[in-house]
Amino acid sequence: MCGRFTITDPIDAILDRYYASIADGFEYKPNYNAAPMQYIPTIIGSKDGNRLGSLRWGLVPVWAKDDKIGNKMINARAETLAEKPAFKRLVGSKRCIVPCSGFYEWRKEGSTKQPLRILMKDDRLFSLAGLYDTWTDPDGNKLSTCTIITTEPNSLMEDIHNRMPVILRPEDEAEWLGRDNDDVQSLLGLLQPYQASEMRAYEVPKEVGNVRNNSVNLIKEVG
Repeated sequence: MCGRFTITDPIDAILDRYYASIADGFEYKPNYNAAPMQYIPTIIGSKDGNRLGSLRWGLVPVWAKDDKIGNKMINARAETLAEKPAFKRLVGSKRCIVPCSGFYEWRKEGSTKQPLRILMKDDRLFSLAGLYDTWTDPDGNKLSTCTIITTEPNSLMEDIHNRMPVILRPEDEAEWLGRDNDDVQSLLGLLQPYQASEMRAYEVPKEVGNVRNNSVNLIKEVG
Protein backbone atom coordinates (compact mmCIF):
# COMPACT_ATOMS: atom_id res chain seq x y z
CA MET A 1 0.00 0.00 0.00
CA CYS A 2 1.05 3.59 -0.61
CA GLY A 3 -1.01 5.83 1.62
CA ARG A 4 1.11 8.92 2.33
CA PHE A 5 3.83 10.82 0.51
CA THR A 6 5.62 14.16 0.24
CA ILE A 7 5.95 16.59 -2.64
CA THR A 8 8.13 19.46 -1.48
CA ASP A 9 10.11 20.62 -4.53
CA PRO A 10 9.66 24.18 -5.86
CA ILE A 11 7.07 24.35 -8.63
CA ASP A 12 9.65 25.55 -11.16
CA ALA A 13 11.71 22.44 -10.49
CA ILE A 14 8.67 20.23 -11.08
CA LEU A 15 7.79 22.02 -14.33
CA ASP A 16 11.37 21.74 -15.56
CA ARG A 17 11.63 18.08 -14.57
CA TYR A 18 8.60 17.09 -16.64
CA TYR A 19 8.81 19.72 -19.40
CA ALA A 20 5.32 20.67 -18.26
CA SER A 21 3.05 23.70 -18.25
CA ILE A 22 0.52 24.55 -15.54
CA ALA A 23 -3.11 23.53 -16.01
CA ASP A 24 -5.72 26.26 -15.65
CA GLY A 25 -6.61 26.96 -12.03
CA PHE A 26 -3.84 24.87 -10.51
CA GLU A 27 -2.28 26.23 -7.32
CA TYR A 28 0.74 24.52 -5.80
CA LYS A 29 2.14 24.41 -2.30
CA PRO A 30 4.55 21.89 -0.75
CA ASN A 31 2.84 18.98 0.99
CA TYR A 32 4.69 17.09 3.72
CA ASN A 33 1.85 14.65 4.38
CA ALA A 34 -0.19 14.07 1.22
CA ALA A 35 -3.06 11.73 2.04
CA PRO A 36 -5.98 10.00 0.31
CA MET A 37 -8.99 12.15 -0.63
CA GLN A 38 -6.76 15.22 -0.94
CA TYR A 39 -6.06 16.92 -4.25
CA ILE A 40 -2.50 16.05 -5.24
CA PRO A 41 -0.21 17.35 -8.01
CA THR A 42 -0.22 15.14 -11.10
CA ILE A 43 1.32 15.15 -14.55
CA ILE A 44 -0.84 14.20 -17.54
CA GLY A 45 0.22 14.11 -21.18
CA SER A 46 -1.87 16.17 -23.60
CA LYS A 47 -1.77 17.09 -27.27
CA ASP A 48 -0.11 20.32 -26.17
CA GLY A 49 2.53 18.60 -24.03
CA ASN A 50 2.69 17.57 -20.38
CA ARG A 51 0.42 19.43 -17.95
CA LEU A 52 0.84 19.86 -14.18
CA GLY A 53 -2.54 19.94 -12.46
CA SER A 54 -4.29 18.22 -9.58
CA LEU A 55 -6.46 15.15 -9.15
CA ARG A 56 -8.23 13.91 -6.04
CA TRP A 57 -6.44 10.85 -4.67
CA GLY A 58 -8.83 7.88 -4.60
CA LEU A 59 -10.18 6.70 -7.94
CA VAL A 60 -13.88 7.09 -8.70
CA PRO A 61 -14.62 5.08 -11.87
CA VAL A 62 -16.86 6.65 -14.47
CA TRP A 63 -19.53 4.01 -13.73
CA ALA A 64 -19.58 4.50 -9.92
CA LYS A 65 -22.92 5.29 -8.24
CA ASP A 66 -21.30 7.80 -5.89
CA ASP A 67 -17.83 9.14 -5.06
CA LYS A 68 -17.45 7.31 -1.73
CA ILE A 69 -15.78 4.41 -3.56
CA GLY A 70 -12.68 6.63 -3.86
CA ASN A 71 -11.75 5.84 -0.24
CA LYS A 72 -11.19 2.20 -1.22
CA MET A 73 -9.33 2.85 -4.47
CA ILE A 74 -6.25 4.84 -3.51
CA ASN A 75 -4.02 2.05 -4.86
CA ALA A 76 -4.17 -0.37 -7.78
CA ARG A 77 -2.11 -3.57 -7.89
CA ALA A 78 0.11 -3.74 -10.98
CA GLU A 79 -0.33 -7.51 -11.17
CA THR A 80 -4.12 -7.32 -11.64
CA LEU A 81 -4.59 -4.04 -13.51
CA ALA A 82 -5.61 -5.77 -16.73
CA GLU A 83 -8.33 -7.74 -14.92
CA LYS A 84 -10.05 -5.21 -12.65
CA PRO A 85 -13.05 -3.42 -14.21
CA ALA A 86 -12.12 -0.10 -12.58
CA PHE A 87 -8.60 -0.09 -14.01
CA LYS A 88 -8.26 -2.19 -17.16
CA ARG A 89 -9.78 0.36 -19.57
CA LEU A 90 -7.64 3.16 -18.08
CA VAL A 91 -4.25 1.54 -18.73
CA GLY A 92 -4.49 2.21 -22.46
CA SER A 93 -5.70 5.79 -22.28
CA LYS A 94 -5.72 7.49 -18.86
CA ARG A 95 -2.29 7.32 -17.26
CA CYS A 96 -0.66 9.93 -15.05
CA ILE A 97 2.47 10.52 -13.01
CA VAL A 98 2.39 11.63 -9.37
CA PRO A 99 5.57 13.67 -8.70
CA CYS A 100 7.05 12.63 -5.37
CA SER A 101 9.98 13.59 -3.16
CA GLY A 102 9.46 10.69 -0.74
CA PHE A 103 6.76 8.34 0.55
CA TYR A 104 5.96 7.07 4.03
CA GLU A 105 5.50 3.51 5.21
CA TRP A 106 5.05 2.01 8.65
CA ARG A 107 7.29 -0.85 9.83
CA LYS A 108 6.07 -3.13 12.59
CA GLU A 109 8.35 -3.12 15.63
CA GLY A 110 6.87 -5.41 18.25
CA SER A 111 3.52 -4.00 19.26
CA THR A 112 4.17 -0.59 17.69
CA LYS A 113 4.70 0.77 14.21
CA GLN A 114 7.54 3.09 13.26
CA PRO A 115 7.00 5.41 10.28
CA LEU A 116 9.78 5.71 7.73
CA ARG A 117 10.31 7.98 4.77
CA ILE A 118 11.58 6.33 1.60
CA LEU A 119 13.27 8.39 -1.09
CA MET A 120 16.10 8.50 -3.60
CA LYS A 121 19.66 8.49 -2.28
CA ASP A 122 20.34 11.79 -4.04
CA ASP A 123 17.02 13.31 -2.84
CA ARG A 124 15.83 13.82 -6.41
CA LEU A 125 12.21 14.08 -7.47
CA PHE A 126 10.75 10.80 -8.74
CA SER A 127 7.63 9.57 -10.49
CA LEU A 128 4.88 7.35 -9.10
CA ALA A 129 2.81 5.63 -11.80
CA GLY A 130 -0.90 6.37 -11.64
CA LEU A 131 -4.21 6.10 -13.47
CA TYR A 132 -7.01 8.64 -13.55
CA ASP A 133 -10.68 8.88 -14.44
CA THR A 134 -13.41 11.53 -14.55
CA TRP A 135 -16.75 10.85 -12.87
CA THR A 136 -19.93 12.89 -13.31
CA ASP A 137 -22.46 13.23 -10.48
CA PRO A 138 -26.26 13.29 -11.04
CA ASP A 139 -26.16 17.12 -11.28
CA GLY A 140 -23.54 17.06 -14.04
CA ASN A 141 -20.59 18.10 -11.88
CA LYS A 142 -17.32 16.46 -12.91
CA LEU A 143 -14.79 14.98 -10.47
CA SER A 144 -11.33 13.90 -11.69
CA THR A 145 -9.56 11.38 -9.48
CA CYS A 146 -6.51 9.13 -9.51
CA THR A 147 -4.98 6.01 -8.03
CA ILE A 148 -1.32 5.13 -7.40
CA ILE A 149 -0.14 1.78 -8.74
CA THR A 150 1.70 -0.58 -6.39
CA THR A 151 3.94 -3.61 -6.95
CA GLU A 152 6.03 -6.14 -5.04
CA PRO A 153 8.71 -4.71 -2.74
CA ASN A 154 12.36 -4.41 -3.69
CA SER A 155 15.11 -5.51 -1.27
CA LEU A 156 15.00 -2.18 0.61
CA MET A 157 11.22 -2.24 1.02
CA GLU A 158 10.70 -5.92 1.85
CA ASP A 159 11.92 -5.35 5.41
CA ILE A 160 9.40 -2.52 5.78
CA HIS A 161 6.25 -3.55 3.92
CA ASN A 162 5.01 -6.17 1.45
CA ARG A 163 4.08 -3.58 -1.22
CA MET A 164 5.63 -0.44 -2.67
CA PRO A 165 4.46 2.18 -5.16
CA VAL A 166 5.56 1.75 -8.76
CA ILE A 167 8.38 4.22 -9.38
CA LEU A 168 8.92 4.76 -13.09
CA ARG A 169 12.46 4.87 -14.42
CA PRO A 170 13.14 8.34 -15.89
CA GLU A 171 13.67 6.79 -19.33
CA ASP A 172 10.18 5.20 -19.16
CA GLU A 173 8.22 8.31 -18.18
CA ALA A 174 7.59 9.54 -21.73
CA GLU A 175 6.23 6.14 -22.73
CA TRP A 176 3.91 6.08 -19.70
CA LEU A 177 2.56 9.57 -20.42
CA GLY A 178 2.38 9.20 -24.21
CA ARG A 179 -1.12 10.01 -25.45
CA ASP A 180 -0.69 7.87 -28.57
CA ASN A 181 0.58 4.82 -26.70
CA ASP A 182 -2.12 2.20 -26.21
CA ASP A 183 0.15 -0.87 -26.13
CA VAL A 184 -1.15 -2.25 -22.85
CA GLN A 185 1.30 -5.15 -22.59
CA SER A 186 4.27 -2.85 -23.11
CA LEU A 187 2.89 -0.39 -20.54
CA LEU A 188 2.31 -3.14 -17.98
CA GLY A 189 5.93 -4.17 -18.46
CA LEU A 190 7.05 -0.82 -17.03
CA LEU A 191 5.43 -1.51 -13.67
CA GLN A 192 8.36 -3.14 -11.88
CA PRO A 193 9.93 -2.68 -8.42
CA TYR A 194 12.44 0.17 -8.58
CA GLN A 195 16.15 -0.49 -8.10
CA ALA A 196 16.80 -0.63 -4.35
CA SER A 197 20.41 0.50 -4.66
CA GLU A 198 19.21 3.97 -5.71
CA MET A 199 16.95 4.39 -2.68
CA ARG A 200 17.25 4.92 1.07
CA ALA A 201 14.93 5.02 4.09
CA TYR A 202 15.01 6.70 7.48
CA GLU A 203 12.79 6.94 10.54
CA VAL A 204 10.54 9.99 10.93
CA PRO A 205 8.34 11.36 13.76
CA LYS A 206 5.18 9.43 14.61
CA GLU A 207 3.22 12.67 14.18
CA VAL A 208 3.09 11.84 10.46
CA GLY A 209 0.33 9.37 11.35
CA ASN A 210 -2.11 12.25 11.84
CA VAL A 211 -3.13 13.78 8.50
CA ARG A 212 -3.70 17.13 10.19
CA ASN A 213 0.04 17.41 10.76
CA ASN A 214 1.76 18.89 7.74
CA SER A 215 5.10 20.62 8.27
CA VAL A 216 8.76 20.24 7.43
CA ASN A 217 9.25 18.65 10.87
CA LEU A 218 7.63 15.47 9.58
CA ILE A 219 10.57 14.69 7.27
CA LYS A 220 13.25 15.18 9.93
CA GLU A 221 15.16 12.02 10.83
CA VAL A 222 14.64 10.63 14.33
CA GLY A 223 16.60 8.09 16.33
